[in-house]
Amino acid sequence: MYQEDKIGLQIDLVFKCNDFSNLSDNFRNEPDNLIFEYTFWEEVFLSWIRIILEERDTSFPNFIFDKKSFSLSLQIINDNEISSINQKWMNKSGPTDVLSFPIISDEDTTKDLNFIELGDLFISLEMAFKQSLEFHHSIKREMLWLASHGFLHLLGWEHNDDNELDNMLNFQEYLISKLD
Repeated sequence: MYQEDKIGLQIDLVFKCNDFSNLSDNFRNEPDNLIFEYTFWEEVFLSWIRIILEERDTSFPNFIFDKKSFSLSLQIINDNEISSINQKWMNKSGPTDVLSFPIISDEDTTKDLNFIELGDLFISLEMAFKQSLEFHHSIKREMLWLASHGFLHLLGWEHNDDNELDNMLNFQEYLISKLD
C-alpha cells in the first residue's frame, strides 16, 4: 500500500508482524503497542526518507536523491526465525537483533526510474525486548533504534571501522529524535 506525503514522496511498505500473544504483556502498553501497527512504520520510514532527501547527506548514494517513491519490507519476527535467516544468509549461528538485505546496486544509478526498491528488514522482537531491558528504555525506542540501523544499511550505509560506526549511530539518534 502506498502512502504519499505533502511533497509527493511515496512509500510502499510491506509489513508483517508475527503473533506475539505468547510473550509478556509488559511491552504492550500504550505507545509501545504502535510497533505492531503498519501505519506507524509507514510514517516512520516516510519521515526518515524525507529527512535524508532534504538534507542530501553525502553518506548516501547520489542517485537516491532524485527518487520520489521507495519500497521496502519490514518483518517483526521471533528469535527462532531470525536465527534461521542468520544461519542461512549470513552463515552465523544464533539470533541477532536486526538483519537487513539491501537491493540497491550499481545498476540502479543508470535506471531512469522514479522509484527504488530498498530491500528487506527483519527485527527480532524477543531480542529487542531483552535489549530494551538491558539499556533501560522502552521497546518502542529499541525497535526504532534497530529499524533505523537496518534502514541505513538498506540505503548503502556501512560501518567498516569505529569512525563509520560512530557516524552511523549518531545519524540513527538524529533520525529518531526527528520523530518526536
